[in-house]
Amino acid sequence: MTDDNLEDARSRLAELKTEHRDLDDVIARVADELPFDQLRLQRLKKRKLALKDEIAKLENMLIPDIIA
Repeated sequence: MTDDNLEDARSRLAELKTEHRDLDDVIARVADELPFDQLRLQRLKKRKLALKDEIAKLENMLIPDIIA
């Protein structure tokens, strides 16, 4: 991986982590709303899980393999 690619991956990782954190707040607000919007809540949680998977993928790319 080149230095530019590493920097792009780190930048993308930071963006994803920020969006993941922001979704926590949105999910909490939607859960507190009345009437309760179950479909919207499910979509937000699904997006949050997708972000978590993408974050894990990028973190694995950035962390070098260590052979024991």
